[in-house]
Amino acid sequence: MATFISLVSWTDQGVRDYQDTTARARAFAAAAEALGAKLREMYWTVGPYDMVVVVDAPDDETATAVLLQVSGVGNVRTVSMRAYDAAEMDAIIAKATG
Repeated sequence: MATFISLVSWTDQGVRDYQDTTARARAFAAAAEALGAKLREMYWTVGPYDMVVVVDAPDDETATAVLLQVSGVGNVRTVSMRAYDAAEMDAIIAKATG
């Protein structure tokens, strides 16, 4: 399972329609599910980013497709990072050290 953490900024269009943000979040969760991914967590934030989103997907390609799809609607821009849990990091370290 690939986990991505995205820092989300509203576009001008997205902030104009801020009152629809929770409905858009539900639509995003449904769209992610339709592509085989899962919205694990979503938080609205105050500061340089408007939201933080955690998505799980079966692979990097699916997670990327989900993020491209949501960005294509025009309400948000994302800065996304692949995240690893402790077990995944242990496997990466084992591979790196031979």
